Amino acid sequence: MDAHHASHQIIADLLAEHTGQHLTENRRWRGSSALGGVFREYGISNVDQLGCLLDSQDTQSQRRALTQQIVEALLNNETYFFRDKPTFDQLPDLVLPDLARKRADIRRLSIWSAGCSTGQEVQSIAMLFADNPERWHGWTIDILGTDVSERAIEAARSGLYSQFEVQRGLGVIEMLRHFDETLAGWQIKPGSRKITRFERHNVLNEPPTRDRFDLILCRNVLLYIDKVNRERAFARLASAMAVDGYLMLGAGETVVGQTTAFVPCAERVSLYALSATQNPLRSHSRCDRRPAAELTER
Repeated sequence: MDAHHASHQIIADLLAEHTGQHLTENRRWRGSSALGGVFREYGISNVDQLGCLLDSQDTQSQRRALTQQIVEALLNNETYFFRDKPTFDQLPDLVLPDLARKRADIRRLSIWSAGCSTGQEVQSIAMLFADNPERWHGWTIDILGTDVSERAIEAARSGLYSQFEVQRGLGVIEMLRHFDETLAGWQIKPGSRKITRFERHNVLNEPPTRDRFDLILCRNVLLYIDKVNRERAFARLASAMAVDGYLMLGAGETVVGQTTAFVPCAERVSLYALSATQNPLRSHSRCDRRPAAELTER
């Protein structure tokens, strides 16, 4: 292995060790551009110099700080409001009405967005509740967003977005209804912020809470994780989900051939239920062939 390749491998290994994600060959092309900010900060110009810089750190704390900067730079934080709208529209049309029926006695819903990046997915879900205040009056709604990136979590907690960010996925009417325009940018309104919270967390680790989630979204996260860690992630997600809950993956993801913990919901896009091995009551679950309209009307 030549020195140049070795340096790239060191960086790839750091990402895998700290996040479980793999810097595949088709992602390595963007590595140098993604690390541009780190290069500028330390006065270097390439990955080889970065590898040497890592080796030259005097203390463990310095190495940890640089490692965190490298990992943060390599993470793919691409996101926008109501991403993959045909998939996302199943939440107000199918998932939330069904969960409202199932949780009518306790009037509480717990939702987890795993790999939430800078929070647009979490805020999109919060907007669904804000748009239907009468339906959710008296309910306790808790939406947790987690991500391995501390920088992304800090941005999500702020609830503040640029003009460019807020226009991605939102029309003008939605922007004005859900955001306040400030000198610093577009601030999500207090009503939505109060039902959301954010924590740094890796989906490969133990779930962020012992409580079970009614709905888990883990979209476009597992694409970057190898098969062994993907199985581990699915096991973690299964252990965190209510027996009659929903898992939503990204449009290009599936559980088929990846795990025995989940099964596809019949005729639904990117929605999954716990398998019979995880949920003995699955025959009575919502992953059946009833049309969405029936679920909405009940």
